[in-house]
Amino acid sequence: MTESNITINVQLDDDKVPQEISWSASGSSASSSQKAKAMCVAFWDAADKSAMRIDLWTKDMMIDEMADFYYQLFTTMGDTFQRATNDSDLSNDIKSFAKEFHKKFVEKEKAK
Repeated sequence: MTESNITINVQLDDDKVPQEISWSASGSSASSSQKAKAMCVAFWDAADKSAMRIDLWTKDMMIDEMADFYYQLFTTMGDTFQRATNDSDLSNDIKSFAKEFHKKFVEKEKAK
């Protein structure tokens, strides 16, 4: 059995707000840590039947970047759900929601 380690580093300012997020993985082809402006990590606790999450973003993450990030998260959640369950209907519902979410965001931004 092979083991892989993922390391996440978060630099905080004096108010404990993330300044910088970087990550690396032991099996990655990247030669150095990768920078990120936001992250969402979720773990399933089978005993409690609940999701445990870590959601962080840096203060320089722009609102339009956050909307794009969530659009992509929702879309890939649909892909993951499809692979895990082989349920195309629900997978497509998730992806449809993602498209509608992003469309509404763009419309709100244009209206400003």
